[in-house]
Amino acid sequence: MTEVLDRASSPNIPKPNLKVVLPGLMLAILLAMLDNMIVGTAMPRIVGELGGLDKLSWVVTAYVLGTTISTPIWGKLGDLYGRKTIFMVSIVIFLIGSALSGAAGEIDPGSGMTQLIAFRALQGLGGGGLMVGAMAIIGDLVPPRERGKYQGMMAAIMGIAMIGGPLIGGFITDHADWRWAFYINLPIGGVALLVLASTLHLPKYRTEHRIDWIGAALLSVGVTALVLITTWGGSKYAWGSKEIIGLAIVGVVLLAVFLWTQTRVAEPILPLGIFRNRNFSLVSIIGFMVGFAMFGAISFLPLYMQTVQGASATNSGLLLLPMMLGMMVTSVFAGRTITKTGKYRAFPIVGGVVLAVSMYLLTRLDVDTSRTESSIYMVLLGVGMGFLMQTTMLIAQNSVDRKDLGVSSSTATFVRSIGGSFGVSLFGAVFVNRLKDDIAAHVPAGAAGGGMNFSVGELQPTQLDKLPAAAKELVVHGIAFATSGLFWWALGFAILVPVAAWFIKEVPLRGHEAEGAEGESDVRPLVAVD
Repeated sequence: MTEVLDRASSPNIPKPNLKVVLPGLMLAILLAMLDNMIVGTAMPRIVGELGGLDKLSWVVTAYVLGTTISTPIWGKLGDLYGRKTIFMVSIVIFLIGSALSGAAGEIDPGSGMTQLIAFRALQGLGGGGLMVGAMAIIGDLVPPRERGKYQGMMAAIMGIAMIGGPLIGGFITDHADWRWAFYINLPIGGVALLVLASTLHLPKYRTEHRIDWIGAALLSVGVTALVLITTWGGSKYAWGSKEIIGLAIVGVVLLAVFLWTQTRVAEPILPLGIFRNRNFSLVSIIGFMVGFAMFGAISFLPLYMQTVQGASATNSGLLLLPMMLGMMVTSVFAGRTITKTGKYRAFPIVGGVVLAVSMYLLTRLDVDTSRTESSIYMVLLGVGMGFLMQTTMLIAQNSVDRKDLGVSSSTATFVRSIGGSFGVSLFGAVFVNRLKDDIAAHVPAGAAGGGMNFSVGELQPTQLDKLPAAAKELVVHGIAFATSGLFWWALGFAILVPVAAWFIKEVPLRGHEAEGAEGESDVRPLVAVD
């Protein structure tokens, strides 16, 4: 039976046993992180069977669009309707999309790639709620003062996914049907659902629900236009073409209208009032810069490892291990220190400085850089990530009222994703241009290797091995030159991270007593759900 509770009279609502609930949450995070790592490795095999190489980028774009569009909406729905129900719905949608993606082309092989693109979009819609839901639920269960010690667990899960994903994807590609790159999500997600259904019991707000569907539509179409710019700009269409300019106008106008509507609706998808908090605005800026610099640049590290350093596609995941170890160790250290002292301001500052230093060192990558040297650079990159990733999320959640906890989590994730999308797009164009320029500078037109027109997707080690030795040497040198150049761009954005972090104000983290005090002043009724 549902019992109506009021925080003023019942400030200490029973919480579930975290040791029992955490496995389900960690599995959901693993599900979100593991998917792209596995699918990316298996994609050449998928394209080889389904055909449609010209549509390959849309398989990635469809998922990114679904995730980016749905992330802030999932956060708001969780605030309104209860996080457990919404979180589990997002998992179910993700699993349905996974099952359909695995079955793409079974009935009508001729439209296999079209089906896969549509099903990946559905999978992305569910995926947008996985990380946001898990973060918001942890925010509900654990006071900010104690939340730091759980950062290490989340960092470990991310590390397992980033290292294990390429290995699993490589094994599936070599020894099984590519469809298992999607079907593998089903048992993991099924276990997560069973654990969460039986162990997770959260209080829910009793509210009159109003979803801002107009705002959701404006945000979706506006973001879609911007993501299409990052996908098509510099490749399918020139940056100055009427198509790209038209998309930019549509995106900017619709997002401007979206922001205007958010000030006039009762239940906005993105309450703009949270940006009046200085700390929240600063960590949002930091999140965008980190996403732009880090995800945009390190996306090309596996390509460098495979082509310049000669690593296999599967082993390139192992070569990222130093970065993951650096991230996990510092994340655990930062979490325990924050839990013990309640102080956090120093960590994003130090993390930003280390991130900038690592970006500078990565500008030194060339054809002669040893794996030991690049590993040291990546350890520092991981250290910077460890000090920044979960700490900024903690600051974002501690900066808003409890009723906006889901929105704060989704907004922080959304801003970082947008930064990463723009970074990948810009750096992709820079990479290709630097590669072509380097080849043209070293080979006269018409000579061996001259006039070669490469795209990032074509630079596979197996294709390079088919080139004449002289041409292969030129391409490998060009890849090293282009990769190092990306990190000069990334450095410019990374330097802004410690600058913004310097202005973060040290606000005491809410603990159990603060949660109770907050509950006593917040008389908004709750519904306790068993």
